[in-house]
This record gives sequence, structure tokens and C-alpha cells, in this order.
Amino acid sequence: MAKRLNFADKPSELFAEYGAAMTLELASMADKWRIDLASWAIPDAILSQVTTGPWIHPVAMFTATETIPDSKSHQIARAAVRVGGSVLDIGSGGGRAAFALVPPAGTVIAVDHQQGMLDEFAEAADRRGARHEEFLGDWPAVADGVPRADVVVCHHVAFNVADIVPFLQALDSHAIKRVVLEIPFQHPLTHLNPLWKKFWDLDRPTEPTADDLFAIARALGFDARLELWVDETWGRRVALPEAERIRFARIRLCLTEDRDSEVAAALIQQGDDQPRQVATLWWDVSA
Repeated sequence: MAKRLNFADKPSELFAEYGAAMTLELASMADKWRIDLASWAIPDAILSQVTTGPWIHPVAMFTATETIPDSKSHQIARAAVRVGGSVLDIGSGGGRAAFALVPPAGTVIAVDHQQGMLDEFAEAADRRGARHEEFLGDWPAVADGVPRADVVVCHHVAFNVADIVPFLQALDSHAIKRVVLEIPFQHPLTHLNPLWKKFWDLDRPTEPTADDLFAIARALGFDARLELWVDETWGRRVALPEAERIRFARIRLCLTEDRDSEVAAALIQQGDDQPRQVATLWWDVSA
């Protein structure tokens, strides 16, 4: 597994320590990625007013429906899976990225830091008749104990990863054929930026973007490709009750329960379930 880098260091310090393994250009890119993600931190003055932290990942939002709409990411991953082959899903949630490949895949492997997500994944695999394994923990911290697979998929995780270089390296080392990442072009909570301005008069960040991740992957030496497309199903992948959608948005906006009606009106005005520009970043691994 790749040695974990400390991006609290300055780019020049990283270059001095890792030499050819960490070019100055790559170190600068990785440092910018970390700083841009850190800019999404919510001011303490706002956080201190809420009892539930805003960075929530409810299992109900990440379940895999029985019929999963096809997509550019699924197609690219499926093309590299042999009949009866294996898929490793990093930050699996309920397994939407993996189960879209069953069949042809016959074995699915999940890594997630929430046990509830892994439980949902296992149940969904059983329903589909797929062999499965689950590993609890953060990637790449648990990577040494996780088997390789024909294809490694990682959907909607990268914007949660500050130390992006070892994360990508571990994805690459665990793939026999191909790595496929999917992320929205901008941070997944960018669509709430106008509501932060409305309710808190707070200007939120707009970086990093998928272009930054693509540049880092290329600088790592991966023959990476980036394909942009519009996900027409965004916001409608899981049929959540309207009250739950409002509650989750209100929690993410650090508002109290008595503001639900205002949040509901703002979501309707903005169109919370609008299509989203999505990026598929992928590469075939070196032999």
C-alpha cells in the first residue's frame, strides 16, 4: 500500500521527503486540493448553534434500488468486468455502484466507514445472488486487508478525502483491470450555496472540482480520462419522503427544526432535484 503522505506539510517539504515519488507539481496540486476542501468547514459560530452535525450520510439516501438506471460510469466499469468477475466498491454506501455491474460481476466487495451501509450492502447482495465481502473502515487505512478486484469503483467519495494522493494510489493498486470514480463536477453540496447565503449570509466555496482531481490522477502517472455528462436522475435516485428530504437539508444548513417550512419553500423555489453535471474519471491499470 502507498505510504501515507502528510499534506499538512508544505509542497516543497513533501518534495524533499519523497523525491521522484512526489514531484513538486503533484505536491502543489495535492496541497491545493486539501486547502480547498478545508475551506468547506462551517464557522464555529454557526456549528455551536446546532445539536446535530451537518456532515450526515443517512443510509436511506444511499440504498441501491432493485433497478439501477444505467450511466456513463456504469458502462465504463462494466466493460472491464469479466463474466463472474469481481468489483471492489470503495465508500460503497448501499452498493449502487457495485450492483449496477451485477451481472456480469459475480462477486462484490464493499469498504465503508459506516456499519449500517455495509449491512445494507450485504442484504442487497444476497437479494441479487452475488457473493460478497464487507470491510469496515476508512480507505486507504484498511486497504492492506482488502482483496484486489477486476474493477475498483468509487462513487461520490473523493470530495470527502483530504489526503487524495494515497487514496488514489490505493485504488489503483487494488484494481486488476480498471479504476472508475464518479463525482459531481463540483462539491456535492454546492447546490446549497444559495441557501447558505439566504439563511446565514455566508458565501460558500466552489472548489475543488473534478478537473483538479483529473489533474492529480494524471500527475500520478495514471492514464486517466475524464468524461462529463448530465445525470438526469440526480436527486431522484432514492424515493425519500418529502419530510425527510427537508429534514436532511435543514440539518446540512445548520438550521433548527422550527425552520422546516422555510427550508421547504426554499428547496421548491430552487429546484432541489434538478439534473447535475457529473464527472467520470477512469483509467486502466498498468500491467
